[in-house]
Amino acid sequence: MRALTLILFLAIAGLLAAMGSVFVVNESQTAIVLNLGRVVRSNLDPGLHFKWPLVEEVRKFDQRILSLDDAPERYLTAEKKDVSVDFFVKWKIDDVAAYYRAANGGNEEAARQRLTPIVKNALRNEINQRTLQEVVSAGRAELSGSLLDQVNAGAATLGIEVVDVRIKRINLPEDSTILDTVYGRMRTERTQVANQLRAEGVEQSETIRSEADRQRQVTIAEAERDAQKLRGEGDARAAEIYAAAYGGDPEFYAFYRSLEAYRNSMADGQTVMVLDPDSEFLRYFGNDKR
Repeated sequence: MRALTLILFLAIAGLLAAMGSVFVVNESQTAIVLNLGRVVRSNLDPGLHFKWPLVEEVRKFDQRILSLDDAPERYLTAEKKDVSVDFFVKWKIDDVAAYYRAANGGNEEAARQRLTPIVKNALRNEINQRTLQEVVSAGRAELSGSLLDQVNAGAATLGIEVVDVRIKRINLPEDSTILDTVYGRMRTERTQVANQLRAEGVEQSETIRSEADRQRQVTIAEAERDAQKLRGEGDARAAEIYAAAYGGDPEFYAFYRSLEAYRNSMADGQTVMVLDPDSEFLRYFGNDKR
């Protein structure tokens, strides 16, 4: 009976020992093996692994890409103007042993707390070297690219690889006087553009008006020239007709001219004339006895 109990005990102990010596690392994980608190194996690949039971301990860590999204930070540009920068970081564990030592036993929150100042210092260095216009207009991709090398240089001591640093927003702080300065400059620039466009419009208007006036004068002069030509041709033709008509009957021509003289001299109806009754001017008044 005692032998059976001993055998059963040894079988259970062996089973527990076997179970305690085997562990599995998932595809999304990496692991380290600690021997009495000292790292003896690290960066274990996914799969089945063995360890000494009771003596060795396994710590598993997420090897997927993790995010760091902190509150917006205020920085000074090269001309000492405030900007508020909102950013996020994508990172993953690169050296699990260094990560375990640097992050208080691989605590993810502790790793974020140590990574945040590294990113902020690199971002501060980049923005301090740029003017406000360069920060806003240079492009977030260019700024993020230059940040990545600096951040990875500092994050290497944490066993972390920073995959990407992205700028979400670059804003002007609401409590900063820079807003008034920027808006004032924008208004000035828009006013200059408006004045320039207005001046160009006035110039074009004057050019068009001058050209229209010139065309008007040319048209009027040509019309007057043609009118004078036609009038002259008409007068010549009329004179020719009159000459032909009057030449055919001289007495009628004399009578007609006398009537014209009477009408012109008495047109206003108030003309008083003192003439000799035998005057040639009155030859067609009354009966001609000659």
